[in-house]
Amino acid sequence: MRPSCGSAHLQTKPWDTIIVGGGPAGLSAALVLGRCCRNVLICDAGRPRNWAAERMHGFLTRDDIAPSEFRASALKELERYDNVKLWSGEVTDVAHEPNGAFRVLLDDDRWDVTRKLLIATGVRDQLPDLPRIEEFWGKSVHQCPYCDGWELRGAPIAVYGKRSRGVEMARAMTAWTSDIALCTDGPAGLKATDQEHLARNGIALIEDRIVELSGQNGQLDAVLFKGGRRLPRRALFFDTPCISHTGIARKLGCQLTKKGGIRCGRYEATTVPGVFVAGNIIKDVQLAIVAAAEGTRAAFGINRSLTREDYERRATGVRPVEHPPVADPDVARRRPAAQGSA
Repeated sequence: MRPSCGSAHLQTKPWDTIIVGGGPAGLSAALVLGRCCRNVLICDAGRPRNWAAERMHGFLTRDDIAPSEFRASALKELERYDNVKLWSGEVTDVAHEPNGAFRVLLDDDRWDVTRKLLIATGVRDQLPDLPRIEEFWGKSVHQCPYCDGWELRGAPIAVYGKRSRGVEMARAMTAWTSDIALCTDGPAGLKATDQEHLARNGIALIEDRIVELSGQNGQLDAVLFKGGRRLPRRALFFDTPCISHTGIARKLGCQLTKKGGIRCGRYEATTVPGVFVAGNIIKDVQLAIVAAAEGTRAAFGINRSLTREDYERRATGVRPVEHPPVADPDVARRRPAAQGSA
């Protein structure tokens, strides 16, 4: 699936679709579009959101699979479609074409042209500023209870979160365990009603400053607080804002939501004609299987749009505009500042 530079770019006409991002959303879209006989280029920088996770869950037929194994299996399935190619690298710039197509600059300084663009760049989790948290991230420190809650059912859990976000995560965790401590790492700033509801649900509220996470080999065993308090815990779940990779969408003028995701409508179409979006970057339900479904929906919308355009073009006798693989050698040699990445 990883073509050489030449085989990825020697296009006598535009790609039908370039997909930016090779996670479940992007790969699922590529599968559907490939089966629709569309020429597809997947651009993936190889930095998935779940890079630290040992297993992924909640994906029917793929439950409890390693993320790397999931990706390898997906790419293997796509190999049978010779019209689907993978470019292992970043998209560093995008531009509109006068005829409605898009130019995409890859990190080898080559421009490719595509009729449709699917943004599936995902999000990046923002880890809390807690000492040693990186050691436990993906093993016993988690962000999503739907992904990792079952394995910790009934276990003593710490929840890290500020104000209402912390309360919401603590409330969510009651589906998996009754032994929950909400650690706010300083004054909680909660309403009296929130504190009362926490207490009635048996959720401890700890406002002491966290000085360290304790454990070894990725396994958390306690949260240590200023003043010497030690709280034994098997895992910590946190709820902090994640960072959306929306650089490409912003460059093209796509509208964003209040949550920072990309606004989309039917079949994941954005507010910019020809640009579609799928996956966690939408900022809705953030599960791998949902991202895959959104990629499938986007592919459905993309193919409908392409089919309609081709049908009308043949009906009216208008010939498509041909594009060289590289627009301007001077532009290609001049690397712009990165606008976004897969």
